[in-house]
Amino acid sequence: MIDPHLLLSGVIFGLSMGSIFFLMTIGLSLCFGLMRIISLDQLLYYSIGAYLTYSVSLAIGNVWLGALVGVAVAGITALLVERFVFLRIYARDITFSMITSFGLLIGGIGVIKAVWGLVPRPVPVPIEAQWNILGTEVPVYRITVVLVALLVYAGIWLFLNKTIIGKAIRAGIEDVEHVEGLGINVYRLFTLTFVIAGGLSGLAGGLHAPLIMVSPDMGLEVLAFAFMVVIIGGLGSIKGTFISAFLVGQVVSIGSLVYAPLAQMAPFAIMLLILLIKPTGLYGSAMLKR
Repeated sequence: MIDPHLLLSGVIFGLSMGSIFFLMTIGLSLCFGLMRIISLDQLLYYSIGAYLTYSVSLAIGNVWLGALVGVAVAGITALLVERFVFLRIYARDITFSMITSFGLLIGGIGVIKAVWGLVPRPVPVPIEAQWNILGTEVPVYRITVVLVALLVYAGIWLFLNKTIIGKAIRAGIEDVEHVEGLGINVYRLFTLTFVIAGGLSGLAGGLHAPLIMVSPDMGLEVLAFAFMVVIIGGLGSIKGTFISAFLVGQVVSIGSLVYAPLAQMAPFAIMLLILLIKPTGLYGSAMLKR
C-alpha cells in the first residue's frame, strides 16, 4: 500500500515530467504532421535550451531569462538547420530525414562537449517555495512547469485554429498539395513550423534544467521516451502528443513508487499494447508521403 502523501508527490512529479515530455516532443509531432520528416534534432535544441539556461543563470543569476535566451537560440539554430539542411531533403524518403536528423543530434552533442565540457552542470531552482496540498509539501516550481505546458498547448491550439497562418499549417497537415494549389508558399510554413518546434524544444530544456544535472548526452538519454510519447499519441497529432506525454509521465513516476524497474519497463509495455490495438497510435492517422 502506497503512502497517500508519497502518492500525491508522485502524481505531481509525473505531471511535471509529462509537461517536459510534451514540450520536448511537440516539435517532433509538428514536423511530422506538416513536413512528414522525423526531426530527432529537436532533442539537440532541447539540450541547447538547457545549456543556455545554465550559462545565463550562472552569469547573471536569472534562470527565467536564461530559459528565454535558450528558447531564442534554439529557435535560431532550428532556422539555420531548416534552411541549410532540411530544405534540401524534404522530397527524400522519411528514413533519410530520420538518419540526417540523428546525425545532426550526434554532431551537436560533440559541439556541446567542446564548448561546455563533459562534466554535468547544476542549475538552481528559480522557485524554492513549496505548497502544502492535503498535508503534502509540493514544490511550486513543478506546478509552474505544468502550468507552462498547459498554456503552451492552449496557445498552439489557438494558433492553429484561430489564425490564418495556423489554419494554413493545419490544412497542410491534412493535405499539403491542396494548400499548394491555393497559392500558399508551403516552404514558408515549413520554416515557421520548424522554428516554433525548435523554440518549444529549447523551452523544454530550459524548464527541465533546474530539475536535473545538465549534461551533453541529455538529449540521447530522453530519446527513447520521446519516441514512446509520439508513437503512443500518434505521429502528427498534437492532442495525442499532449495526452501520451502526461500518460508516460505518470506511468514512469507511479511505476517507480510501486516497483523501481517499472519506471523503465511499463511505458514500453503500454506502447506495445496500444500499437497492437491501434497501430497508428491513439490519435494518429495513416502514414502518408510528401
